[in-house]
Amino acid sequence: MGVIVLINNASFQLPQGASLADAVRTVQAAPPFAVAVNLQFIPNSLYEKTALQDRDSIEIIRPVTGG
Repeated sequence: MGVIVLINNASFQLPQGASLADAVRTVQAAPPFAVAVNLQFIPNSLYEKTALQDRDSIEIIRPVTGG
């Protein structure tokens, strides 16, 4: 059994013990982007170390350019 998380409001099932890096790879996010878990920004140096819990909400945010 795994964990179910929301990534940008879409539900995904990941394996038990999945990290934030696994979630980012699941949606094939291309840099640049920032990531927040449960509204808390996580530096990319901690993606591998950040364990996900059932029902975590992950937002992958891309910068907006223009003027």
